[in-house]
Amino acid sequence: MGTGAYTADGCSVEVYRLLPPSGEPEIVHDAVPPGASILELGCGAGRITHPLVTLGHEVVAVDDSPEMLALVRGAETVCARIGELRLGRTFDAVLLGSHLINTPDDTERHALLAAARRHLAPGGRLLVEWHPPSWFARVADGQGGRLGEVSVELAEVVRDGELLSAVVRYSARGNSWRQPFTARMLTADALENALNSADLTVECRLTADRRWFAATSRSGG
Repeated sequence: MGTGAYTADGCSVEVYRLLPPSGEPEIVHDAVPPGASILELGCGAGRITHPLVTLGHEVVAVDDSPEMLALVRGAETVCARIGELRLGRTFDAVLLGSHLINTPDDTERHALLAAARRHLAPGGRLLVEWHPPSWFARVADGQGGRLGEVSVELAEVVRDGELLSAVVRYSARGNSWRQPFTARMLTADALENALNSADLTVECRLTADRRWFAATSRSGG
């Protein structure tokens, strides 16, 4: 098994150092004005942060792992839990990637969205990556592929109502890692209700596969 630092939720810092972006920076860049300020929630090792900086954005990168943040370059970094974040300033866009909104904990989901909302400037956009319901229907053991030099495979898939648990197996450079996770399926109504509870609403889909969408403030402030 791979060694090295792990985050509180079981992510290997080494794996996230090796993983390349997979189109996410371009999705974000195309959804915001040129040079827009971006608050990235859950930045990890900076695989999306770094291209966004290169694309001309001022990025504040937030993560609760000091080891992850130590790998981030060219952006202001903040070590904090997302739900507790209070920077006292707002941004043109807030990025909530990595399917964090599919947390099985409803209280945590509200805290994530509330944190995003209080840092969103008037007229700003929250950009969210999520697992839509169609993803839950097709997930199966053995699915995977390669991201750069990292081989990725899903295993031990278990369904329990709206919850899906599995293990992501990573391998690279002669090492292997396991990262268990549990995600909650959100229907369109459940998603909108969660957003509404934080004064947010879906504005539009950003990708044809529905994995990314933009949300805005309901009140406009």
